[in-house]
Amino acid sequence: MYLSRFRLSRSPQVAALDALLDPAEEGRKHDAHHRLIWTAFADDPDAKRDFLWRKEGNGSFLVQSMRRPETSPFFDSFDIREHAPDLRAGDRLGFLLRANATRDLRGERRRRVDVVMNLLHDVPKDQRATTRMDLAQEAAADWLAGQGMRAGFSVDRVEAQDYRTVSLPRQRRGGAPHFGILDLTGLITVTEPDAFTHQLAQGFGRAKGFGCGLMLIRRA
Repeated sequence: MYLSRFRLSRSPQVAALDALLDPAEEGRKHDAHHRLIWTAFADDPDAKRDFLWRKEGNGSFLVQSMRRPETSPFFDSFDIREHAPDLRAGDRLGFLLRANATRDLRGERRRRVDVVMNLLHDVPKDQRATTRMDLAQEAAADWLAGQGMRAGFSVDRVEAQDYRTVSLPRQRRGGAPHFGILDLTGLITVTEPDAFTHQLAQGFGRAKGFGCGLMLIRRA
């Protein structure tokens, strides 16, 4: 894998497109950035997405990829390094994760729900603002523990720093895709290094093409 920092070009030609490349509206911003990152992996038009990304602010993005990024006219520079964590069972890691956390509900028909919105659903509307982050914390802890069981880690501590919802631009067919985003930080312990490294490459949760799923780790 590679872990790279992309910096949006400040050339006059690219700066003239600011309203398109970095729009103010949140949903359009995610959609535009999704397309921007693709420009660094456009060498094969038939390739499937094999990268994860995270917006860092001030025109900067962190990108984890299975291929080395190519040049792009929209970015000034790429700081690229190989990313091959050497992990052992028992290693403790601090992490940052921006995730679209969902779960499947089984009933008369199977449906996928956002874990925070699922808890908020039963709260009266006039109380949701005050309980939102408490429920986000509860949902995040349960969801990440489940991820760890499948991906070779246990959760020592997790903190939900933010929760928000995003609506992407309306598609030609159907409505506007809508999803929630959790910003999480905390501490985990690796239990199965191979399983964890595999999932680290794949990402966690959904909406991975739109800035979610990339877990950044450091040794605790």
